[in-house]
Amino acid sequence: MKRVKILVNSIEKVKDFVNTISKQDAEFDMVSGRYVIDAKSIMGIFSLDLSEPIDLVVHAEGEQAERILDNIKEYIV
Repeated sequence: MKRVKILVNSIEKVKDFVNTISKQDAEFDMVSGRYVIDAKSIMGIFSLDLSEPIDLVVHAEGEQAERILDNIKEYIV
């Protein structure tokens, strides 16, 4: 499991982010305060405060996790 901070502060970034991670064979959670949502859910993401970085939990290990992080590096802060 990997945890990184991401910033998706526009509608386009959210759409691109969800399209990118939806192609991955792993589970993703976004954590904002006490809220935990499925990061593949575009409606769930829009329920969060997107003006600040949000924790992304990637449920993958090793090489798979590194490949996923490389694919989403433009969102990592």
